[in-house]
Amino acid sequence: MNKVQIGLTFSLVVICNFLSVAQSSIIAKGSAPVSVSSEFLFTEGPAVDPEGNIYFTDQPNDRIMKWSTDGTLSVYMEGAGRSNGLFIDKNGNLFSCADLNNQLWMIDKNKNVTVLVKDFEGKKLNGPNDLWLDPQGGIYFTDPFYKRDYWTRTEKEIEEQNVYYLSPDKTKLTVAASGLVQPNGIIGTPDGKKLYVADIGGKKTYSFNIQPDGTLNDKRLFADMGSDGMTVDSKGNVYLTGKGVTVFNSKGEKIETIAIDAPWTANVCFGGKDRKTLFVTASKSVFTLKMKVKGAY
Repeated sequence: MNKVQIGLTFSLVVICNFLSVAQSSIIAKGSAPVSVSSEFLFTEGPAVDPEGNIYFTDQPNDRIMKWSTDGTLSVYMEGAGRSNGLFIDKNGNLFSCADLNNQLWMIDKNKNVTVLVKDFEGKKLNGPNDLWLDPQGGIYFTDPFYKRDYWTRTEKEIEEQNVYYLSPDKTKLTVAASGLVQPNGIIGTPDGKKLYVADIGGKKTYSFNIQPDGTLNDKRLFADMGSDGMTVDSKGNVYLTGKGVTVFNSKGEKIETIAIDAPWTANVCFGGKDRKTLFVTASKSVFTLKMKVKGAY
């Protein structure tokens, strides 16, 4: 094989590899993150409702915002208990990690608030941060300690920073996972069989198998990085946040890195009528990105 043939062969390999990557990309062709707004202080907790609208928090301003499928932004609720992570059930009820008094809330469609959890065994929680509802209606949530300037207390009442599980009937709260440095992001698969927990303090993300009674077992290292917020798509890919968005397939192999023009990417979910819009909360901004894949929720 002469030099010309070698050069042509190498070029064909490069082109084929490029086409292979392009075809396997989860991002829609020609799509890039688009800034929707930068009017906030710190955005968090995006969650999608049954119609594809996204609700997210502007925590320092103590409000929940709404991004509608037509692209409009509006204030959904003010005085939202310093809500952080959100999740919405199939009936449109909004569940919130209400950080003001370290509680777990349910906010119905009329914006009536029900406090689901206010303590654990008589002790104030560290600060519910992110949550996920399983198919039975049970709730897993992370409880890291980040001292807030709006708290009067300065010390933890519960030393461990755990993952908790609230039973589907909302009567029993148990520790689902312990031994973590600082659990933060959390998401489960739609079939209710696997839970992902990001230990942002330990710079690791783990997977657990979910048992029929809600207990967890078979803890495994999923990714060698932590995450602030998380989501999954319909292909089983897992999206981690921090410096941009990093996407792993269900085997824990990194398949995509999405750069976001913001100092910190806090959280992410899918929305839009077709669930093919990736919605990203990042510092003072929110971004959207058109995708090839649908969200799992």
